[in-house]
Amino acid sequence: MEQLTADEAYERLKQGNQRFLSDTVEGAGRDESRRKMLAKSQQPFAIILCCADSRVVPEITFDTGLGELFVVRVAGNVANTSTIASIEYAVANLGTKLVAVMAHGNCGAVAAALAGGAPSKNLEYLLNYIQPAVASSDDPDVDAVARLNAKLNAERLIAESEIIREASQNDGVKIVTAFYYPGTGEIELV
Repeated sequence: MEQLTADEAYERLKQGNQRFLSDTVEGAGRDESRRKMLAKSQQPFAIILCCADSRVVPEITFDTGLGELFVVRVAGNVANTSTIASIEYAVANLGTKLVAVMAHGNCGAVAAALAGGAPSKNLEYLLNYIQPAVASSDDPDVDAVARLNAKLNAERLIAESEIIREASQNDGVKIVTAFYYPGTGEIELV
């Protein structure tokens, strides 16, 4: 599989989501020959930082096959040390040029951050990454805060990773945000 530019990868994501929306998915790249081809290496065309929510499945909603997306999932699609390190790996070692930080409608992690308080120190740690969006949003709607959270986490990738920052400045890597509507399946890429 040839390496795509960030713009080509962006278009491929948009086209895949259009196929998903129109129920014309190709579902290619999920067979034995593809598994064998990927057994020793991968070359994903995009990195997706998304929520762990079971309704958010980028491989399906972008109509991709095995090895095409490097998906990093964590509640609230937060850019923390572990998710940033995973993205750094894909940027530095796999040559992937597009990173999408994807939020979604009715996000439970964002709703929990809006409600305040957490039943455990681990959940509190996670929700602390969403609090900047809660604090700076003019709109208390969960979807509005989720969109802002994606934007702030995309900015955090640049601010907290020298690898990602340099790749975006010198190597054609682009970082975009996305918003997934669970009710329709549409993904708005920004």
